[in-house]
Amino acid sequence: MPSTNPPIFILGEARGGQEEKIDSCFVGPSGVELLRMLHDASIISLTGRDRDCLSQYYHTNDPKYIATIWTQHPEVYRTNVFQFHPPNNDITTICGPKSSALGGYPPLAKSKYVIAKHEPEFNRLIDELTTIDPNIVICLGNTALWEITGHTAITKYRGTTLSSTHTIAGFKLIPTYHPAAILRQWENRPTLVADLIKAKKESTHADIRRPQRAIHIEPSLDDIAQFFATHCRGCEILSVDIETAGSRVTCIGFAPRADLAIVIPFDDKRSATGSYWPSGADEARAWRLITDILHDPTIPKLFQNGMYDIAFLYRAYGIRTFGAAEDTMLLHHALQPEALKGLGYLGSIYSNEAAWKHMRVKHETIKRDD
Repeated sequence: MPSTNPPIFILGEARGGQEEKIDSCFVGPSGVELLRMLHDASIISLTGRDRDCLSQYYHTNDPKYIATIWTQHPEVYRTNVFQFHPPNNDITTICGPKSSALGGYPPLAKSKYVIAKHEPEFNRLIDELTTIDPNIVICLGNTALWEITGHTAITKYRGTTLSSTHTIAGFKLIPTYHPAAILRQWENRPTLVADLIKAKKESTHADIRRPQRAIHIEPSLDDIAQFFATHCRGCEILSVDIETAGSRVTCIGFAPRADLAIVIPFDDKRSATGSYWPSGADEARAWRLITDILHDPTIPKLFQNGMYDIAFLYRAYGIRTFGAAEDTMLLHHALQPEALKGLGYLGSIYSNEAAWKHMRVKHETIKRDD
């Protein structure tokens, strides 16, 4: 049965030469690849008739065949920020100095502002969004992300669910690479397909649903002892992660379940001594509690790049870790050897968390591997 949800709203940058010829979006080479990736993500299903049209396109280079395929798939709605073909396919040709800019918009590129005469394009896009009222908007590339959020760092935000805040507020979106970029960097194709799979899941509801987690912070020694005894002893698997600065651990976290964790700090900039713990004896006791857990071989442990964490704990503190069973970085590498492996990237692929790696204070030093 066809879906009763609104169409998935696909937002690109601007028309290319073939799109301009027939007044349609995504009917050139990048549109062909987008169709294939939508099929791989199970958003659409390319039929025998669709494949015949693809064959005709390959023989004739006529974009009308790709336009025909799109008409067979009302489950997606496609449009661009700018429904025209910029000169030389260079979006910055429609930009100028800040004095000529459309008010309230940040630069699209460094010191390059979209000039005010293009405001009707934004009004048209608002009309499309309010008419379609989608549960999810897929922003393909920097320009689409800029238009709807004011941000331009597509690599930073791709794969995370965000809320539109700029041209029109309140729409859920997932930014990802533009398919034209995939044709230049093929190794990013699995990432875009993964983002499309997430978009399909998100298309069933309009609200952003973050995972609910209970994270204990600023614990006392008794809190740590009780958490370990109640939740970590006998757990199925215990996630462990350290944050470091120089030669010391600034904090260490333990998660016996996906929805439960404790963070044990050691550095605290609010303290006159720079230490979270009021005395050296208290800090030593905290490390003893941690060491007992890390030494316990009956508790299977999960790391992200555990070779770094385990070696650091031994070199800096002489603490040996037993029971290391899994490593998310290595597991992901086995699935997608060509993909990135940092924790922020894995979070964008496998969870619905916000882009937390980019919320931290920039001057803070964090662990190098993620």
